[in-house]
Amino acid sequence: MGCCKSTFVKRPDSSSQHNHHQNNQIINGAGSVGVEVGGVLDFAEFSLAELKAATNNFSADFIVSESGERAPNVVYKGRLQNNNNHRCIAIKKFSKSAWPDPKQFADEAWGVGRLRHKRLANLIGYCCDGDERLIVAEYMPNDTLAKHLFHWESQTIEWAMRLRVALYIAEALNYCSGKGRLLYHDLNAYRVLFDENGDPQLSCFGLMKNSRDGKSYSTNLAYTPPEYLRNGRVTPESVIFSFGTVLLDLLSGKHIPPSHALDMIRGKNILHIMDSHLEGNFSAEEATVVLDLASRCLQHEPRERPNTQDLVATLAPLQNKSDVPSYVMLGIAKNEEAPPTPQHPLSPMGDACSRMDLTAIHQILVTTHYRDDEGTNELSFQEWTQQMRDMLEARKRGDVAFRDKDFKTAIECYTQFIDVGTMVSPTVFARRSLCHLLCDQPDAALRDAMQAQCVYPDWSTAFYMQAVALSKLDMHKDAADMLSEATTLEDKRQRGGKGS
Repeated sequence: MGCCKSTFVKRPDSSSQHNHHQNNQIINGAGSVGVEVGGVLDFAEFSLAELKAATNNFSADFIVSESGERAPNVVYKGRLQNNNNHRCIAIKKFSKSAWPDPKQFADEAWGVGRLRHKRLANLIGYCCDGDERLIVAEYMPNDTLAKHLFHWESQTIEWAMRLRVALYIAEALNYCSGKGRLLYHDLNAYRVLFDENGDPQLSCFGLMKNSRDGKSYSTNLAYTPPEYLRNGRVTPESVIFSFGTVLLDLLSGKHIPPSHALDMIRGKNILHIMDSHLEGNFSAEEATVVLDLASRCLQHEPRERPNTQDLVATLAPLQNKSDVPSYVMLGIAKNEEAPPTPQHPLSPMGDACSRMDLTAIHQILVTTHYRDDEGTNELSFQEWTQQMRDMLEARKRGDVAFRDKDFKTAIECYTQFIDVGTMVSPTVFARRSLCHLLCDQPDAALRDAMQAQCVYPDWSTAFYMQAVALSKLDMHKDAADMLSEATTLEDKRQRGGKGS
């Protein structure tokens, strides 16, 4: 049978040394992968071979960490090569001495990997192979806040964009806090990344401890919280202090040690702290609110600092230019990737799916009936029990409801058939997938389409249905990739003389 290909990366096989972690995944049936709305892959374990292939064997040319090979934990840009889906990823490489116990490392990675948020550059996987300890995240193509703020070449970040950065990072921290991940290590301008739309994202790497004891904090003691210097411990309040230093960066356009900044704040001379490159193009009232928030974050006593909800509540009302895309404010080009053009003329099914014509798809599935299920199940005479007859009767009722466009009844009947589990039908999954789409349930539709692929790995209809569901979830690039793969499979099958 084989397992389905995930949208972005492949699922580890059941012999994986960390297979016990699979219970934490969104799994339905035969190893299918749950895909989050917004285009983020469910967490997975990568093989070392995959990551070597993605980085040309960890070539120095692929290093993107600010300090290059001198960084304590080097970060590489990579490109996955599976499923015709050449998606870019970021790979952080730890030393084995930082994580000698592979299970501790895997547990830490899984803890961070459960988090999914639009303000995070999310963790999508890890690798623990021999001495290798690696984590894999979404790749952000438009540099760091530090690059845009301190090392810009064409234009500095305008005031409204700085306010947006502050809010988005506060929202990311507030989400993590609500999920019980209260600690963020080394929060600074290098941890804030910009995605393909220019939107700021908080790197998930800071949520992952740099070592099993988690003692590593900042390499520059001038920016560490006072309590860390006293006892070497990172607390949730330490994160707030670090957020205060990021606010200072945004206000000033340069690194100002917190102690110096507090002296400036006490002197009430806001113009001395503001970035001169803004050339006065900012609201003094808004800047005063941000400066006051920074001052509260940088309080010597941790208990006097605000919490993440306070950060969001203070920064949200300051937002303006909400209708202006981030890439416009940053002055960067938005990469508009044209969806791949199918290499072969579209079949009626391909055409219907590309047009999102659910009525036409319904008619094709009715006409095709169960022709494509041939060979996917072989039942012995002994299996024709009363339970089998009841199961087939449920499928028959589902078929009648499907033909008559009673899609809710069809879902109920097909679910009865599927839940018995004696017979697995890719067509039933495809039909129930369409029913879910027609009932405005694209997540369930995607799961069913992926189940159909698990049963019949080279069935073009399964890929077509995934393409439609992904489009409904606004994951248009992935939908285009699925559509292209479906047409390729369909053409291959036709050239093999097996019909359409």
